[in-house]
Amino acid sequence: MTMKIAVTYENGQVFQHFGHSRQFKIYQVENGVVTDARVVDTAGSGHGALAGFLQAQGVQALICGGIGGGARTALAQAGITLYPGVSGAADEQVQALVSGGLRYDPNASCGHHHGEHGHSCGEHDHHCGGHGEGHCHGHGN
Repeated sequence: MTMKIAVTYENGQVFQHFGHSRQFKIYQVENGVVTDARVVDTAGSGHGALAGFLQAQGVQALICGGIGGGARTALAQAGITLYPGVSGAADEQVQALVSGGLRYDPNASCGHHHGEHGHSCGEHDHHCGGHGEGHCHGHGN
């Protein structure tokens, strides 16, 4: 099994604001092992273009911090599985996803909070290993 996982990236860490990401680190994973990783510059793409940018890179999953509703929709339409609400070292978080132990918050958002149960970037942790739908515990679609 081969897949590409992107992480919003800044100084080795998961960057917390998807729409302001200047770089992604894209990992090639084969049979559960990271075989390649490279940092790519978004070339100034804003939120609207980032989903297309990732899709053009062949990315199938995205690990990020906070993300807004419009970007979630664009990623879903691009067929990219989303793992939001993650913080810490990018390499470690990818390894956690690959091994089925990534901790993420399916409801994490940034920017406009419009009564979203008081969530802020990365405030809550849920242990949701290996679900291909990009959500867990009945949240999401």
